[in-house]
Amino acid sequence: MSDGIHPSVLMGLGGILGILVAASLTTAVLGRARPAMDLGEVRMRIRSWWIMAGMFSLALIVERGWSLSFFAFVSYLALKEYFSLIPTRRADRRVLLWAYAAIPVQYFAIYMGWYGLFIIIVPVYLFLAIPMRMVLVGETAGFLRAAGTIHWGAMIALFSIGHVAYLLVLPTSANPNGGGPALVLYLVALTQLNDVAQFLWGKAIGRTRVVPSVSPNKTWQGLIGGVVTTSGLAVLLFKVFTPFGLLEAVGAGLLIGIFGFVGDVVISAVKRDLQVKDSGALLPGHGGILDRLDSLTYTAPLFFHYTYYLYG
Repeated sequence: MSDGIHPSVLMGLGGILGILVAASLTTAVLGRARPAMDLGEVRMRIRSWWIMAGMFSLALIVERGWSLSFFAFVSYLALKEYFSLIPTRRADRRVLLWAYAAIPVQYFAIYMGWYGLFIIIVPVYLFLAIPMRMVLVGETAGFLRAAGTIHWGAMIALFSIGHVAYLLVLPTSANPNGGGPALVLYLVALTQLNDVAQFLWGKAIGRTRVVPSVSPNKTWQGLIGGVVTTSGLAVLLFKVFTPFGLLEAVGAGLLIGIFGFVGDVVISAVKRDLQVKDSGALLPGHGGILDRLDSLTYTAPLFFHYTYYLYG
């Protein structure tokens, strides 16, 4: 199987493996050196990262149809989790099926590389279909709120995340340095590292809060430090994983750093509105799947269209 994998992808997956091994060893050493230290949550997070990284890595190296099936399943889990959180009316149950039914249609368009269909299924056709189906049900109380929340969930869980999957089917000519899988690695790795960098910078020197009513722990120092770190990593890695030039890599780093933060706080605002701390409990130590995909809901479509505009 690995014979068909580009060396840059293997290098990236090896880097992820190295980080996880280092994290596991560091936790084990700290546990022995300081038995009184509570490392339970850290261990849970690392175990969850092993599972997530393993599934993600497998999705990048298997046949493309299976890869897209993995991302379709991720969209399904995210949509299901979202629908479990929002208040829905009894009359909406049949309408929710239309949102779920859009998943195979969306990913079929991705599999076919049918960009024209992919780009309008959720924002146009599902946008029109949801209220049409709601009218047929006949319940008007709470109509506007229900239509908006259902469609918004489809946009973040299906449309936004679908852009990660569409990177996989971009022609190899668009990226000689590993094709679509390398671009996915670049996007996902930088998005996740941006979250970590902003958290660490915020802990180290954070003083001035950005949006205290939404996410009290987010600071300007953490945001700026994370954006600078992410941009530096984008420049460090662009020759391995992307077709970008230097300035294009800087642009990608700034885009991921800034809008990764935006995606994070937007989902935080949703959770505050719903009065929940985590979106779910699927990933021990992390919360729900939306807690891990929050930044990607913004970085995935923006990075995709940035790349598509330059090299599509």
